[in-house]
Amino acid sequence: MKGGTMKKLVEVQEVSGEGLDALMGEVVLLMCMNYFYTGKLIGVNETCVLLENPSVVYNTGEWSAGAWSDAQRMHCDELYVQTSAIESFCKGHND
Repeated sequence: MKGGTMKKLVEVQEVSGEGLDALMGEVVLLMCMNYFYTGKLIGVNETCVLLENPSVVYNTGEWSAGAWSDAQRMHCDELYVQTSAIESFCKGHND
């Protein structure tokens, strides 16, 4: 980088309540390495999250649609998902 300019981050601000913590109590979509999961986010810690009334989303259908094309309810009331498997997440919708 001869003679060029460098942009530098000079101030770091710590913000609490961001990321998964901000979605506590909401229905979320977790896009993971192998599957997509949806359910109400009721727990978050360093290694996993806890979903209430979980479903596996096998086919999202149109992203603009109001419901998943194929979301199958799991035979459990709560599901733990490893945070290391989560690639991305967002607020979901109730099916």
